[in-house]
Amino acid sequence: MTTARVPPVAADTTDPELAAVFEVFRNAGRDVPLLYRTLGKAPAMLDAWISLAWPLRQDAASPRGLRELTIMRVAQLTAAPFEWIAHWDMAVKHGISVEQLEELGRWREGTRFTTDEQAALALTDQLTLELEVSDQTWAALAERFSDGELVELVLTISFYSCVSRVLRALQIDAVDEADPRLAALSAVGSTGAAGGSSSPPSG
Repeated sequence: MTTARVPPVAADTTDPELAAVFEVFRNAGRDVPLLYRTLGKAPAMLDAWISLAWPLRQDAASPRGLRELTIMRVAQLTAAPFEWIAHWDMAVKHGISVEQLEELGRWREGTRFTTDEQAALALTDQLTLELEVSDQTWAALAERFSDGELVELVLTISFYSCVSRVLRALQIDAVDEADPRLAALSAVGSTGAAGGSSSPPSG
């Protein structure tokens, strides 16, 4: 485990600029996430962050489980253990099985993923690794999802790619290295996309 580059705000801070966000967790009897405590060093940016992150979770019309599955794939492709562990239980809560998460790195060869999930994962792989989406992949998605749902999926994948990069740049990786869920994180597997294949970023 590395040392975070920006020391987080204390969990018990009484800073009024952070109260609106931090009290959401405190009132629910939960710890304020380390990522939010770190972003709390720039309160206006934390507010901007949650203004997108929370609606993507709570207000989108596309299936929450499908969005969580794409988030987990982004975490896997970008080697972001904090993101992977943070969203594992959310994915399971919203219908993604543990077996699917354990086989996510081999989703193209597996049989546990529905056609909708495969289409969304193809989008995730291409957008995360190639920064483009092939016409073939988009056509498959357009047959299954509305325009609004497609916007939500693209925004979710893109935002959580940003999350991974923030986590890695600030070296926020506070996870239990003995957590058995981490074994599946490193099993990236095939990322062959239409029109070619891509390799995950190193590191």
